[in-house]
Amino acid sequence: MSDNRRNFNPRHARRGPGGGPMGPPMMIGEKPKNYKKTLGTLLRYLKPYHLSILLTLVFAGFSAVFSIVGPKIIGNAVTEIYKGLVAKVSGIEGAGIDFRAIGSTCLYLLGLYFVSAMFSFIQGFIISGISQKVSYNLRNAILGKINKMPLKYFDKVTHGEVLSRVTNDVDTVSHTLNQSLPQIVSSLTLIVGILVMMFSISWVMTLASLLILPFSTVFMAFVVKKSQKHFKAQQEYLGHLNGHVEEMYGGHIIMKAFNGEERSIRKFEELNDALYGSAWKSQFLSGMMHPIISFVGNLGYVMIAILGGYLSIKNIIQVGDILTFIQYVRQLSQPLGQGAQIANILQSTVAAAERVFEFLDEQEEVPDPENSVELTDPRGEVSFKRVSFGYDPEKIIIKDLTADIRPGQRVAIVGPTGAGKTTLVKLLMRFYDINGGSITIDGHDIRNFRRKDLRSLFGMVLQDTWLFNGTIMENIRYGNPDASDNEVKAAAKAAHAHHFIRTLPDGYNMVLNEEASNVSQGQKQLLTIARAILSDPKILILDEATSSVDTRTEILIQKAMENLMKGRTCFIIAHRLSTIRDADLILVMKDGDIVEQGRHEELLQKNGFYASLYYSQFDTASAG
Repeated sequence: MSDNRRNFNPRHARRGPGGGPMGPPMMIGEKPKNYKKTLGTLLRYLKPYHLSILLTLVFAGFSAVFSIVGPKIIGNAVTEIYKGLVAKVSGIEGAGIDFRAIGSTCLYLLGLYFVSAMFSFIQGFIISGISQKVSYNLRNAILGKINKMPLKYFDKVTHGEVLSRVTNDVDTVSHTLNQSLPQIVSSLTLIVGILVMMFSISWVMTLASLLILPFSTVFMAFVVKKSQKHFKAQQEYLGHLNGHVEEMYGGHIIMKAFNGEERSIRKFEELNDALYGSAWKSQFLSGMMHPIISFVGNLGYVMIAILGGYLSIKNIIQVGDILTFIQYVRQLSQPLGQGAQIANILQSTVAAAERVFEFLDEQEEVPDPENSVELTDPRGEVSFKRVSFGYDPEKIIIKDLTADIRPGQRVAIVGPTGAGKTTLVKLLMRFYDINGGSITIDGHDIRNFRRKDLRSLFGMVLQDTWLFNGTIMENIRYGNPDASDNEVKAAAKAAHAHHFIRTLPDGYNMVLNEEASNVSQGQKQLLTIARAILSDPKILILDEATSSVDTRTEILIQKAMENLMKGRTCFIIAHRLSTIRDADLILVMKDGDIVEQGRHEELLQKNGFYASLYYSQFDTASAG
């Protein structure tokens, strides 16, 4: 691989066909499904700011108008200099350049450009505020929507897709509002104004200069069409390359353990080669545009200069008009060159807005009841009455589930993988609504609770621990944001976590990193148990969490869980049946139904499905 290829930086590849920045990579070649509908929805979001937007457009227009007048004034000044020099050379007495008039013209021109810059600054200030407010409102709407979405939506859509709506898509809309909207107005104003000024100087020169435009336009369209597929391929391979690097970095230990370094490097080189090829082609094609358009433009300038000189000799135009006309031709090429890019940006923006609005239009959870149940002193009595449920209504996985749990009971839920253990817990906390039957807490149907009130009755300790980037104190306090430091420490002591916390650098103020890898798996579990103790729930859901820790830590976790379970109704998802011998009630699930229930000894005496599960684990453990 050559040095050039090794030093290729993907960040340098995000440039458009004109050689200028293209903005976010997603702006390349994306089309909305329903352009008019999405644009109408986006305009509704902009409606509260219509006066500010109108003011922005007016300022953008004035800024463009003032910049158009400038070359005309410069041309008049050049004409005055030319006339003065000609008169001086001709020997006319008292003739010469009127420097006072030239100075006044320069001051007038300076003021004109200053006002133009101020108009541009003001419109930029206003539109930046509008774009950020719209982005702010869209992000708030998405966040509010996320909290109202049923979990079944996230079963079919990746978290990365939802995150992309909040970041990439909203940023694309914001970027267009902030940059492209004033640019569109300025470009249109410039095109119309410049053409008017050009015709006012010479219609012959204007028609001659316009003959050049088709050549530039055809070439631009050709280059854009050819380079578009390479830009798309470049972004695709860049995504593959980043994904491969992230995957190899995340699983670095596994990759080295299986001697996968050479395979990883080989794949990286394949992706990097493909990225280099597509990026080189896209950059080469887009890089061709500027020199060739400049060549065509320079031919036009030569033609204009010759034609202008001829017309000046004939006294049809002034010498200064030639300079002014060339300036206008230069100015005209800029908005025309931006036309294709602006159209592509608008198309991609509407596509991005469409994805945001599609998410906002997704079906929400069933609203909470108006007259909801509020338990002032919950007991923790739970009943399942002929419950049926399926993630897909056509495929029912829990068919006719009935069980009664008294307050304070420890209920173990056992069964093979796919039996419905986790599903039962999700139904209990109303992450999903049942298809039939009822689930009640203290005699009240859970559908009559507000979800917030219902879930406040529960505490969870799962096998997969979740700790966020923050101090240990903050992670435990997540269970009860209003708890004092002393209450947090008391919960940690009850969870047998206080001792190890004190041995850590900074103790309770130690910051856990992104994946909490600076504490052990067992310590993570003790922290989550402390969090659950602090929340003081009436009903507990426990996913056996001692399978991946050492014996000493397992004993600590079991003691901590004993403290946690005192006086509470507990649902224990059991993986190792030897750990639930003392459960008050064991629910044995198979294919979505409770096939047996009772205490450990009773179920063994029945010699049924539970007994076969228990002895199979015992035999496997003995054989191991």
